[in-house]
Amino acid sequence: MSASQEYIDNNKDQFIEELFDLLRIPSVSTDSSKKDAIHEAANFLLKQFQSMNLDTVKLYETPGNPIVYAEHTPHKDKPTVLVYGHYDVQPSDPDELWTSPPFEPVIKDGNVYARGASDDKGQSYTHVKALESFKKTGQEIPVNIKFILEGEEEIGSPNLVPFLEEHKDMLSCDMVLVSDTSMFGKDMPSITYGLRGLAYMEVEVVGPNRDLHSGVYGGAVENPLNVLCEMIAKLKDEDGVIQVPGFYDKVIPLTKADREASAALPFDEEAYKASLGIEAVHGEKGYTTLERASARPTLDVNGIWGGYTGEGAKTVLPSKANAKISMRLVPGQHPKEIAQLFKEYFESLAPDTVKVKVTEHHGGHPSVTDLSFYGLKAAAQAFEEVYEVEPLFAREGGSIPIVADFKRVLGAESILMGFGLTSDAIHSPNEKFSLKDFHRGIKTSARFMELLAES
Repeated sequence: MSASQEYIDNNKDQFIEELFDLLRIPSVSTDSSKKDAIHEAANFLLKQFQSMNLDTVKLYETPGNPIVYAEHTPHKDKPTVLVYGHYDVQPSDPDELWTSPPFEPVIKDGNVYARGASDDKGQSYTHVKALESFKKTGQEIPVNIKFILEGEEEIGSPNLVPFLEEHKDMLSCDMVLVSDTSMFGKDMPSITYGLRGLAYMEVEVVGPNRDLHSGVYGGAVENPLNVLCEMIAKLKDEDGVIQVPGFYDKVIPLTKADREASAALPFDEEAYKASLGIEAVHGEKGYTTLERASARPTLDVNGIWGGYTGEGAKTVLPSKANAKISMRLVPGQHPKEIAQLFKEYFESLAPDTVKVKVTEHHGGHPSVTDLSFYGLKAAAQAFEEVYEVEPLFAREGGSIPIVADFKRVLGAESILMGFGLTSDAIHSPNEKFSLKDFHRGIKTSARFMELLAES
């Protein structure tokens, strides 16, 4: 066992105490009254790096919350890894649903319960401690390492991309390491190598200039809510194929390796249906449930409203009807292009009895890392050595827009090395993180750096 691995084992309890100190800081980025806590969390991390005698440690102020930056790049012939994470957290409410105070970490059944435990303080802190395991044992860090820890991820990272663009040279790297995802299951180490993008739209269908009595006007004046439902029904066919012209034109097909990686995942479809309380799955023909949920584009209505929705009856013909519609995107699809295609098609579906307004809200680019990338292989070997089981490779259906931004701005592939579980209740009451995986995460990160240097 290397000196760094021994150090990690010998300081296990100390690392947990430090994590608890970080978790006690209510660094909620959506709450302006928590500005002091945001700076407290940033300074906590800053002091951690300052204790390691690195080349550069700096707190960068932004128009919003500060970014913590650290760098140690002693090697001319070794890869450079940029570690990304975030120290801001979601609000804790509803607090009454927590079984313990959200910002007072407690240990139950081998897990720490606290807001931010898994998303993302616990996961990102694994890499801070991995770095320490080299510096505090007198070893040189095997690779060049840079850290960027932000405080605005939970509010969309409004100042991160401008920071990347302004400090592009300083942040240059061979790969980005991110731990803000989940493993496929308990004791199933997983590397996420693909994320879907997003195009999020809102539509409005307007008919008469006011709500009307359905008995007086019904049958003579168009009902916008009826029209909206009819238009939405034309967005997909019965096989789940999206009908927007040009929607699939630039989709990069799944490779044989993609489909083999998906098929290798221990997915139980019957258990999946049972957990959701459904009798059958549904989706695009020709693809498995996992492929549909992670690697194929989608179109879904996220909300629909109009007319009277209160208690009892009100015979009203609504003046307007609205819906929010999201499209998950895959490599080859550009969110702006898809948003425009959707707008044109949706407007074309409207009869001349109504007016239609389509608004684009926000979007993000999809990303996929080549399975043959040497950084991915080093991460897989590190997982296998620490967890003593071969890791799985998975694409996730969600979006982390910054991953595509790292590729676009820095030209760097991202390695999504998650140590959490989907059951960690992130963004929900009683968020948790396995202390065993916190410890194994530190060891995996340190071993990854060693293997990367050897490769």
